[in-house]
Amino acid sequence: MMAILWNFVSFVLALGILVAIHEYGHFWTARRCGVTVQRFSIGFGKVLWRKLGKDGTEYVIAAIPLGGYVKMLDERVEDVPGTQLDGAFNRKSVTARMAIVAAGPIANFVFAIFAFWLMYLIGVNGIKPIVGTVMPESIVATASIESGDEIVTIDGVDTRNWQEVNLALVAANGHQQLAMMVRSSPTATPQLRTLDLRNWKFEPEKHSPLTSIGLTPYYPQPSLVLSAVAKGSPAATANLQVGDLVVSLNGVKITKWQEFVKIIKQSGGTSVNVAYQRNGSNANTSLIPMVKADGNGQMVGFAGVSPTLTPWPESSQVTLSYGVLDAFVIGVEKTWQLVSLSFKMIGQLVTGELSVKNLSGPLSIAQGAGQSASYGFVAFLSFLALISVNLGIINLLPLPVLDGGHLMYYVIELLTGKPVPEKIQEVGFRIGAALLFMLMSIAIFNDFTRL
Repeated sequence: MMAILWNFVSFVLALGILVAIHEYGHFWTARRCGVTVQRFSIGFGKVLWRKLGKDGTEYVIAAIPLGGYVKMLDERVEDVPGTQLDGAFNRKSVTARMAIVAAGPIANFVFAIFAFWLMYLIGVNGIKPIVGTVMPESIVATASIESGDEIVTIDGVDTRNWQEVNLALVAANGHQQLAMMVRSSPTATPQLRTLDLRNWKFEPEKHSPLTSIGLTPYYPQPSLVLSAVAKGSPAATANLQVGDLVVSLNGVKITKWQEFVKIIKQSGGTSVNVAYQRNGSNANTSLIPMVKADGNGQMVGFAGVSPTLTPWPESSQVTLSYGVLDAFVIGVEKTWQLVSLSFKMIGQLVTGELSVKNLSGPLSIAQGAGQSASYGFVAFLSFLALISVNLGIINLLPLPVLDGGHLMYYVIELLTGKPVPEKIQEVGFRIGAALLFMLMSIAIFNDFTRL
């Protein structure tokens, strides 16, 4: 319950920030173009808080935190007194109206640059992309990439941590091949490895980019010392306790935690003899694993214990920190990378190369907000930058109900010298609303399916 509450609060905070920035882009530009702004609202529905500014604008926070709006004086919406016609949105030039509409998405992109700039000014901690295991006959195995290799670049883009590797791999979806520079040690000369992607089937809803090409990241092996024993679990029934060191199962010496997990899973619920050490003394107990379905629906054994995690060695850690100007350049590059990747994925959705099952709705976004917020301020900034870019791009789609649809009408007006007839606009708005509702329905359905 606390996790759900945390996700909800993080989601409301994130969405509130991004909506405020988006709407402020419209608001600021409208004011600069001489348009009278009547209301600046964060959220919809019942008004929770309002304040009338000295500029005559009513500032509002409403009950439903799923968007916002800027209400401008407009003759198409209401009667406007003759003395106020100069401040009406519809009286402004088409270029001014285009600037006002485009300012919202642009504000989202500017914020993403700021968020990345602040992240890299503070310092981004990460793990070097060192390969852990390589699946036999996989794409990376065929390219002669081995366990222990560090991925230096992908298609010429530096990959200093696993996040950058993942982004580069997602961007490569649809390519025929991939150029990857790797090195076997920190002092070794990077070597070129070419990955053949012609038969690469990347399905984001089923697996990660890394596992799809046949590798898993290196991570320190957990120790065999128990860090948690679930109450009422088979391990608790067998009198195992936190701090116990597992020595062997059924007389077979255990050296890795994965060996313990494998034997318990394959036990079929039959008794397993566990030899362990407690406070320097040796002991034995019989553990009868609980049999239940795992994430893949297979019936396997569970003991109800967790290992003690081993800290990452300093040699595997990396902190990316830059000065004011360099951090700004990185911010621009990261934002452009996300913009390019987002447009590419939209194109793949349209062509069918990417399944609509990959669309995420508010539940997935809320979960992402909660997880990133729990990791710290820098991780939350990274999440805000990602969602801000996506919010900006979605609003630029040429659906009449979105900013992109309004821009499409204004471009037509700019080219033809006359506005699109209101009846055509109205039909367009209905079609756009229907398409948007359909996409949102699919995204929400996907959310519930994942749950």
